[in-house]
Amino acid sequence: MKKINKVLSAVAVLGAGLFFHSCTDLTENVYSSINENSFYNNKREVMQAALRPFTHMQAWLAPTGQSGYYYHSELSADQLAWPQKGRHGYDSGDHIRQHYHTWTSNESRLRNVWTLMWGGVGYVNNAIADIESLDVTKVQGLTEEERDVIVSQLKVLRAFHYIKIMDLWGNVPIATKVADPINPETQSRSEVFDFIHQELVDNVENLPLTSASNIGQVSRAAGYAMLSELYLNAQKWKGQAMWDECIAVSDKIINGQGGGIGGTPKLSPDINSLFSNTNSANPESLFQFQFSREAGFTFDWAGFFFGYDYMKEVLKVGYGGWNALVVIPSAFDAYGEEDLRKKDWFLFGPQYKYGTTTPVLGTEEYSGKPLVFVNSIRRESEGDRTSQGSMTEGEENSGARFHKYKSGTLDDPNYWENDYIIYRLTEIYFNKAEAIMRKNNGSANAEAVSLINESRKRAFADDDWTANQYTTATLTLDELLKERGREFIFEGKRRTDLIRFGKYTTASWWDHTPSNDPNRELFPVPNNQLSINPNLKQNPGYE
Repeated sequence: MKKINKVLSAVAVLGAGLFFHSCTDLTENVYSSINENSFYNNKREVMQAALRPFTHMQAWLAPTGQSGYYYHSELSADQLAWPQKGRHGYDSGDHIRQHYHTWTSNESRLRNVWTLMWGGVGYVNNAIADIESLDVTKVQGLTEEERDVIVSQLKVLRAFHYIKIMDLWGNVPIATKVADPINPETQSRSEVFDFIHQELVDNVENLPLTSASNIGQVSRAAGYAMLSELYLNAQKWKGQAMWDECIAVSDKIINGQGGGIGGTPKLSPDINSLFSNTNSANPESLFQFQFSREAGFTFDWAGFFFGYDYMKEVLKVGYGGWNALVVIPSAFDAYGEEDLRKKDWFLFGPQYKYGTTTPVLGTEEYSGKPLVFVNSIRRESEGDRTSQGSMTEGEENSGARFHKYKSGTLDDPNYWENDYIIYRLTEIYFNKAEAIMRKNNGSANAEAVSLINESRKRAFADDDWTANQYTTATLTLDELLKERGREFIFEGKRRTDLIRFGKYTTASWWDHTPSNDPNRELFPVPNNQLSINPNLKQNPGYE
């Protein structure tokens, strides 16, 4: 078992008890079961309070089954879908509306993500208020400098919450205190961007350098990565291109000025190590959730990504899933046959009992028959082998399946000890390359090509690399978007990329036809929230 941060582990256990009765009320003290006057006695207790918002964040950011940021970002984009499969998965049409961009302001899952994310802001604001006001002379083992660093970490974490909130809704309130004001007013997306930017600029340099000793905390390389994302999307989010700023802060990460788990960040040497069950100290990671099954805080991706209990036999694991998310056929087709990611990051074709050639059998349309994952979403069991299919015509074997993160087998000493990677060095390479190209009227120069090729070459055998590497002629912006999709599939980033490239409401994929409605680049504010707070304004197109 990896050495998970003991404070983080303790907070995870604490959070399990508090989460369900406190995360949905922004006005409630998130330490409602703790006497604040007697809680902050020592540095450890302060760290527990500071890390509580971080553990809550996994509920809305990581693909652990919640209808959070991940769900809305991926299921409305061009790579993943949750189709109805026979008698399963209709779920009131929720996932179908995501895919076809026909959601409304009354979506229950939209209400859920709003509550989760704003609940996270409430947790952060509460912790900032408590810790900022501490008299350090009364807190054992805590110096004033350490307190100030913790407050900076929390403010950067709050900025990260706002990056994702702004991404989904654009125009939102800016709340820095719990319940003050009770009904905060909607601010423009540009104003929210400026708030985020100032929070990051004011606090990132105060963060500790990223290192192996602070995995699971907000550190400087993570803060720089947030700025890199902010600047990359500034033209869309602020209406002002910030390509030079994106390049400059990306260089800080690449050059090691923000630190790194292994000193200076380095690309992982292969395509699998960063997602393995020993990925906690991988030098490519810049920001991550430090999960641990043995510590009682598992990165549980099974619900979204795994088939039913027969998957226990396929991979020799102790979990099955909901047979929910599948890879959209056009997204699977985007990988060439020589691309190792197509082989290693997906489950596809006939499924066998682990270590044997004995077929695993289906339980629904293919009950008693060998289970074969196919690159289509249609009723093939009923003879349809030619149509495009649709979101209501799936079967238990429809679509390639997730296999990017691998838990290992039940007898593996590191079984299911995977961390969830939020930012990684590869993304920074892509950000810088894109900024360079956009400054150059969409054309790649040698530096941009080198940045993308450094990442891409891991996905090809030596004999195949020459034919698959990019040149300044072949690395166009359209090709860069395709390669971003291939590299970051399953990582919760696709909707943002499509919007930045102008494709989210204008492009077709599989059976999705474009709405050509730019208002769909933002989600509506849930109607129940408009009723609660009369100062909220609905986004255009949803009034």
